[in-house]
Amino acid sequence: MKNISFLFYIGLFMVGCNSKTKEPETKVQVQAVVEKPIISLPVKKDNSTEAILSKKEVPILCYHNIKNFDANAGPMTKVYTVKPAAFAEQMKALADAGYHSILPNQLYDYLVHDAPLPEKPIMITFDDTRGEQFSIGATEMNKYGFKGVFFVMTVSINRPNYLTSDQIKNLSDSGHVIAAHTWDHHMVTKYTGDDWNTQLIKPKKKLEDITGKPVAYFAYPFGLWNKEAIPKVKESGYQMAFILSTKRDSIDPLYTIRRIIVSGTWSTEGMIRSMESSFDK
Repeated sequence: MKNISFLFYIGLFMVGCNSKTKEPETKVQVQAVVEKPIISLPVKKDNSTEAILSKKEVPILCYHNIKNFDANAGPMTKVYTVKPAAFAEQMKALADAGYHSILPNQLYDYLVHDAPLPEKPIMITFDDTRGEQFSIGATEMNKYGFKGVFFVMTVSINRPNYLTSDQIKNLSDSGHVIAAHTWDHHMVTKYTGDDWNTQLIKPKKKLEDITGKPVAYFAYPFGLWNKEAIPKVKESGYQMAFILSTKRDSIDPLYTIRRIIVSGTWSTEGMIRSMESSFDK
């Protein structure tokens, strides 16, 4: 009897367990993955040398010293030095005439990839690391939103009357471009052996350490170059190089970009006339 009762209760327990409501099964919906078509962006094609040479040149001014001098100053001083008042007047005149400053990367994209430039483009450059290029040059340019290119010879950094590392960094951080002008201004046509490393590679690295940015542009001392120098400039990592008012190279125009020196003997009107006539091609 006890065994029958035990079996009876076991049966009730099993029926209760089997009578529990089962949880509904969750159906997982799998969404089909639709592959998007791969869109190939157009590759920029570099212009040919002939196409680069055929494009209208952008006026590029080259300044050196910005300081006062008297009538007894030597002829070289008068050519390479613009008085502060004259420099200020020239910047205002350029702004009033509707000129817009551009930087080397814009010039490169215009020459190589046909990128548009602002109306009446101009490039304003400075050679030789003089301190007044910061205190006077950049100050006057900032009044009109102009940005410039400062070609630095690194031997002069932190010397009296020359740009300091902090000023170079300040110029770079303010939107100006810092570029190389060798270590000590020896002309590239005389280089041999390790001169290329001393004058091209080490200055580039030093300026990059100061600014924290790539240095991609170079100006030849005295504007002098030869065909042997251009491959060395390329190998050193420069994208463009600048000469003065002599003729561009027919094979490597990007490494012989023309500029004109602004003479301290010019009036403001004379400067604009000289600039426009030199680059009216």
